Amino acid sequence: MSTNRGFIQVYYGDGKGKTTAAIGSAVRAVGQGLKVLFLQFFKKNVTGELISLQYLPGITLYQFGSGKFILNKQWQEEDCQEFMMGWEMAKRALHGEDYDLLIMDEFLYAFSYQMLRWDDFFKELSTRNPKVEVIITGRKIIPQFIDYADLITNMTLIKHPYQQGIPARKGIEY
Repeated sequence: MSTNRGFIQVYYGDGKGKTTAAIGSAVRAVGQGLKVLFLQFFKKNVTGELISLQYLPGITLYQFGSGKFILNKQWQEEDCQEFMMGWEMAKRALHGEDYDLLIMDEFLYAFSYQMLRWDDFFKELSTRNPKVEVIITGRKIIPQFIDYADLITNMTLIKHPYQQGIPARKGIEY
């Protein structure tokens, strides 16, 4: 297997750390002179780690979401429109020369919410610029990724302060 091609990495599960792992990869990449496009889907909240990324040259960051929590797959038209804008940007990055690393944070929800079919996604991914590394995060992985991705990490929740009613803390969880 050639190491000149970009790999497909997936970080998923109900545990904390998926976005943080992707951000760590982004920081490592720009430290080596690579260009990173970080697209966060289904969110609009400002977190400390996203604020920090804006100060790093070589990282371009966009968020696509209504800012409202989607409950029980009951998304609104605005959520779908936001997703499609981000997906169009991701497709351009997949086929272009502008970025070495494309991070699609929380992207796996697109399959859970049935906003994107695997066949449509696979067509874009399989015809991408082979040098583009792709990192995808989210809670639930679909089985097709198991065979296709080069690296898959399951972040499993064992214990979290939230379970004891402790809210997210500024600078630690957001």
